[in-house]
Amino acid sequence: MSLVPALTGEHLRRSFLVKEAKRSVVALDDVSLSVAAGTLTALVGPDGAGKTTLLRLAAGLLAPDAGTLTVLGIDVVRDPQSVQDRISYMPQRFGLYDDLSVQENLDLYADLHGVPKSERAARYARLLEMTDLGRFTDRPAGKLSGGMKQKLGLACTLVRSPELLLLDEPTVGVDPLSRRELWQIVQQLVDVEKLTVVVSTAYLDEAERCSQVFLLRHGQVLASGTPQSLRRHADGLCFVATPPADRPARWLQARLLDDARSVFDAVPRAGEVRFIRRPEVESPQTLEALAGAPIRAVRAHLEDGFMVLLHQSEPDKAVVAPASPAAGEAQGRVEETVIEVKDLVRKFGDFVAVANTSFSVRRGEVFGLLGPNGAGKTTTFRMLCGLLPATSGSLSVAGLDLRYAPAAARRHIGYVSQKFALYGNLNVAENLQFFAGAYGLRGSRAVERIRAVIEQFDLDGLRATPSSQLPGGYRQRLAMAAALLHEPQILFLDEPTSGADPLARREFWRRITALAEQGTTAVVTTHFMEEAEYCDRIVIQDAGKVLAIGTPREVRQQASGGAGTSDTLSMEEAFIGIVERSRGDEAGHPGTGTAP
Repeated sequence: MSLVPALTGEHLRRSFLVKEAKRSVVALDDVSLSVAAGTLTALVGPDGAGKTTLLRLAAGLLAPDAGTLTVLGIDVVRDPQSVQDRISYMPQRFGLYDDLSVQENLDLYADLHGVPKSERAARYARLLEMTDLGRFTDRPAGKLSGGMKQKLGLACTLVRSPELLLLDEPTVGVDPLSRRELWQIVQQLVDVEKLTVVVSTAYLDEAERCSQVFLLRHGQVLASGTPQSLRRHADGLCFVATPPADRPARWLQARLLDDARSVFDAVPRAGEVRFIRRPEVESPQTLEALAGAPIRAVRAHLEDGFMVLLHQSEPDKAVVAPASPAAGEAQGRVEETVIEVKDLVRKFGDFVAVANTSFSVRRGEVFGLLGPNGAGKTTTFRMLCGLLPATSGSLSVAGLDLRYAPAAARRHIGYVSQKFALYGNLNVAENLQFFAGAYGLRGSRAVERIRAVIEQFDLDGLRATPSSQLPGGYRQRLAMAAALLHEPQILFLDEPTSGADPLARREFWRRITALAEQGTTAVVTTHFMEEAEYCDRIVIQDAGKVLAIGTPREVRQQASGGAGTSDTLSMEEAFIGIVERSRGDEAGHPGTGTAP
């Protein structure tokens, strides 16, 4: 391994002028770091921390306002082209050409990077074997699943055999099976080919795999070191509490999060709640928020250290603002079915996207739709929202049959799409005014509701900010605020936390818990499997079919095959086990790997 660092930055600063808001935003502020050659390094941090800006500086796409940056021994500012000739950079939105086949995309990028034709056959063979795309070379990129697109993007990035690989959140929007495969590829590049890889990620379990982690916050390096050294900040502070049998884990989690004076963090895990006490709390068993729930000490993870460091850097900041009604004051839920799906089928030509799906959702329930990319989740979701008609079967929402009254049903629905769907050139207040009108809110009622959601989502100081300039977490807040303006009975959320950092995810789910307590029904799709623990029930789909349905505990039990290991099985392990077992059965080879 080379003793010369692959990347060295000293006192880097970079700011951007936001013309619409008439202000300058500091993205990086006195950042110094060094990345050893042949290693896997992670950049982690909340939205707006500066991760993407740092990667773009390293790729020679931006120049720093101050400081020095050397990549592969080259001053990037003086000679960015020499750096770009020796590295590869995969941004969050990699530019695949949907109308071109897998092979044609590889050829195009080989042409762009000047890869000699004599070297291409061997290089393609290695990349196609590594990504398991060899069977799909004739398939248009636009017909690939999300995970397969990411693998093709990585293959196109590697077509030039770089010395340094920069990956900007490569697994955002990717299901657990594909996420695992992508990381196997990255690990192979580091272990076998000794490639230096720097990856930004919102997922702390991914950063655990890296040899070095840089935690960024407000454009500064808050901490750096090995995952083991960063975990130590939470040593002795981590516990697991078991909620009452008649309460979901999110109920206890919300109580603990609201006790910000005693608790740094709380998150559901395998039917229980993992929480981090503040050091000044000597006896966590006495916490009133626990409501007598039994607890046990557990070892710290990287995410625990991350949360402790973030909160110590801003000691007066709670994880989220407590929502109303207070956690623990659960209102009586009316056992009323608000969504009824029976034998639902959706075909696109000869392709069956959803096959004979049936389930129901009750008022105030949080219901999760899970599945790999291409499983039929989004198609099911769009039918539930009245955006896509069913081929056959029946579907009612809020007591209305979507075949005959889709417009009436949509008045009871709020929808937050997977992609930011607000108007980037309008500011926060203008977006809310537009959507209030779209939902039929007029006069004093519109003013009242806009004021209420601005207060609820803490958007008052951002009224004049164009939505395109909001950090990711605040964009999601604005999308939620717009969806709730007309106080819908049912809220549909399509991968709402995709790419969000742990702080933003806690805040999002604290709000969903409060809404559920008030009787709002939430239907959620997510690729972040631990979020399934927030749901009352979940359904797992693959290839348009329902593979499992039930509470998170029941689904874990199904995955364990009744072996008594469901209490230690993570939801991601359960999900992968159920999907792989189904695909193995379909192929006639139980237990085999993933199918396309």
